[in-house]
Amino acid sequence: MSDSVVVVQMLIGIFLSVNFLLIFTFFKRGIFHRTARYILFAHILMVDSLFLIMTNILLLLYIFTITMPVWLCLVICFPVSMLNFLTPLTLTAMSLERYVAICMPLRHGQLSTPRRAIHCIFIIHSLSSIQAIIITSIFIASVPPGFYIQYRLCSVEMLIILYTWQSHIRSAINQLYFLVMSLTIVFTYVKIMSVAKEASVENKTSTSKGLRTVILHGVQLILCLIQFWCPFVETAIRQLDLTWYRHVTYFDYIVFFLAPRCLSSLVYGLRDERFYRALRYVLFCDLNKKMNPKFDP
Repeated sequence: MSDSVVVVQMLIGIFLSVNFLLIFTFFKRGIFHRTARYILFAHILMVDSLFLIMTNILLLLYIFTITMPVWLCLVICFPVSMLNFLTPLTLTAMSLERYVAICMPLRHGQLSTPRRAIHCIFIIHSLSSIQAIIITSIFIASVPPGFYIQYRLCSVEMLIILYTWQSHIRSAINQLYFLVMSLTIVFTYVKIMSVAKEASVENKTSTSKGLRTVILHGVQLILCLIQFWCPFVETAIRQLDLTWYRHVTYFDYIVFFLAPRCLSSLVYGLRDERFYRALRYVLFCDLNKKMNPKFDP
C-alpha cells in the first residue's frame, strides 16, 4: 500500500506542477483573457487543482487513520462535493462553446464573449452547489449538536450514512446530471459531425480539430461521470473484503479522479497551438534571452 501512496503522490505532484504552469501562462498573456474558451480552460485548471489538493488531503488522512472533529470534516466536505461537479459541468460548457464556434460561426463572436464566459462560470458554480447544499442541509438537520464535536475519519460518505434514503437522493441527483451532460455531449458531437461532412476543403481542418476536441471532452466527461457510480461499487466490495476495498478505492481515484483531470492539460495546454506557443515562451523566456522578444501568440 505504501508503494501505491508514493505513486499517487508523484502523479498528483506532476499534475499540479503542469497545471500551475498553465495557469501562470494564462494570467501572463493578456490575449487569453479576451477569449471565452481560454477563460473556461483556466477555470477548469484551477478547479481541478483545488479538487485534487483537497481530495488528496482526505485520502492521506484516511490512509493514516487521522481523525478530526465532525464540524471540521463538514467544512471540508462541502467544497469537495461542489468541486466534484464543477469539472464535468465546465467540460459540458466548453463543448457547447465549440459547437457554437463551428455550427454558428456568425454568432460565435456575439455569444462567446468574456462577459458571457464569466456568467457561465457563475451558473456552473450554482448548479454544482445544489447537491452539496441538499446533502449538507439534511445532515445538519439529522444529527444532534453533540455529534459535531466527535472525532471521526473524514469522508464525503460520512454525510449520507445516517439514513438509506440519503444515498438515494444523492444517486438521483447524480443520475440527473449524468443524463443531461451526456445528452449535451452527444448533441454537440452529432451537430459538429454533420457540419464536418458538409464543410468545404478550407474549413475541414478547423472543423475536424473541433470534432476531436469534443471527442476528448467526451472521454474526459465519461471518466468524470463514472466517478458518480464508484461509491456503489466500493460500498459493495467493502462489505466483502477490506483489502480489496482499498485497492479498488486507489484504482478509482487514479482512473476516474486523477486521469480525467490530467486530460485538461492535454486538450488545450498541448493541443492548442496558440496556448502551446505561449506556454513554451513563458517556460523558456528566462532561460533563453535570445528568444524573439516580439513574440505575440
